[in-house]
Amino acid sequence: MYLLPLPAAARVALRRLGVRGLWDRGLSTADMTKGLVLGIYAKDKDDDLPQFTSAGESFNKLVSGKLREMLNISGPPLKAGKTRTFYGLHQDFPSVVVVGLGKRSAGVDDQENWHEGKENIRAAVAAGCRQVQDLELPSVEVDPCGDAQAAAEGAVLGLYEYDDLKQKKKVAVSAKLHGSGDLEAWEKGVLFASGQNLARHLMESPANEMTPTRFAEIIEKNLKSASSKTKVHIRPKSWIEEQEMGSFLSVAKGSEEPPVFLEIHYTGSPNATEAPLVFVGKGITFDSGGISIKASANMDLMRADMGGAATICSAIVSAAKLNLPINIIGLAPLCENMPSGKANKPGDVVRARNGKTIQVDNTDAEGRLILADALCYAHTFNPKVIINAATLTGAMDVALGSGATGVFTNSSWLWNKLFEASVETGDRVWRMPLFEHYTRQVIDCQLADVNNLGKYRSAGACTAAAFLREFVTHTKWAHLDIAGVMTNKDEIPYLRKGMSGRPTRTLIEFLLRFSKDSS
Repeated sequence: MYLLPLPAAARVALRRLGVRGLWDRGLSTADMTKGLVLGIYAKDKDDDLPQFTSAGESFNKLVSGKLREMLNISGPPLKAGKTRTFYGLHQDFPSVVVVGLGKRSAGVDDQENWHEGKENIRAAVAAGCRQVQDLELPSVEVDPCGDAQAAAEGAVLGLYEYDDLKQKKKVAVSAKLHGSGDLEAWEKGVLFASGQNLARHLMESPANEMTPTRFAEIIEKNLKSASSKTKVHIRPKSWIEEQEMGSFLSVAKGSEEPPVFLEIHYTGSPNATEAPLVFVGKGITFDSGGISIKASANMDLMRADMGGAATICSAIVSAAKLNLPINIIGLAPLCENMPSGKANKPGDVVRARNGKTIQVDNTDAEGRLILADALCYAHTFNPKVIINAATLTGAMDVALGSGATGVFTNSSWLWNKLFEASVETGDRVWRMPLFEHYTRQVIDCQLADVNNLGKYRSAGACTAAAFLREFVTHTKWAHLDIAGVMTNKDEIPYLRKGMSGRPTRTLIEFLLRFSKDSS
């Protein structure tokens, strides 16, 4: 990144070109209230120079070509995702950040399974907006860069950081579309990114703040403000007992924090009785491992073990904001997994809602226990589709890392729909096997119908999926293991370090496409 003011020799050269900077004008920091992010493409074979976007070209003409002149003398052409900041070019935008967008022709990359051009825009715009934030400017206008939705996603996702509990916070930056075109696409991008940011907020919040009850209250507030076509049921322990969800209750009983079964309805279809899609999310608001306690290193990350519930609920809130003409139900069993005198013990046998007995050989394999009952309950709505999401296994992280969400499904149709949505969003999915080979390893059980642990150490993500399948009779079901994508270090450039909120945007895109196909 190059920042002006420049060394004296460079300033002299700029003055000869007729360029005057803030050092000439004596503007104070208080005058610098708005930033501008503009895109520039990588140089093509036929180009003498890298080409600006249309917004970049218009701004360059507005300042009599000075932006191009300054770029030419400030260093080599910008690579994708890199930025360069200039000051004093225009009185409305004292700070202008130029961002590299890569090749103009970039499209769907069949090897990477995403749209490279959209990903380049997200990464570049996020980098540019962060430069504006570092300058402590309260607002920024963003070049649509040929795809206003992707630009908005990059801006809103890139600027987000959880600092609710800090006294010293970064300057809040309001990102707006530069120019009057593509406003609908920009607003759609803001909505998608805001949905993911809601999931990030829920996941990042400390477990003593984000209890099962508090989680349910936040989703209720967000859903009701999103649409009047919604209902929220925050089911207490007594209701869970009435439903005979013994598997869920066995996990919850180890904690003093009361469990909640969150049930949310969005009725967007003109036909209120039309069969819904049901999303189910694992909602362990803190996972100590229980009696099979985890190692202390990085245990704090287990505040986000409710990532499945966070992503599916956030996706439904976003679908309600989009006013999609479909019916959706979200189910989230919420509790803590803690060690105590009341907690599950290795070797205990519990009974799920469908009557199946489960031998609990490892209390840290608790996510599948609470999902078992929720999946049984999901069938009572006669749904078109059941999709569950869960930070279920460390084995999923070992298998795919943060590259993609692992999808286990009994429906190739459903897999294709999820995959197509993920190519669009850049939040990728990868199909994993649901072989009978893995089922045999969980039903070969000494004391009960099924074991919550695979017979062998290998393929833990696959045996966990096989366990869940024992509680599913629906022919269109998908299990998303999101353990590997739970956090972001530096892999996704438009997300800061922390909880990722993935794959919320892919779920929203899936719902959007499903609603269009249905209509």
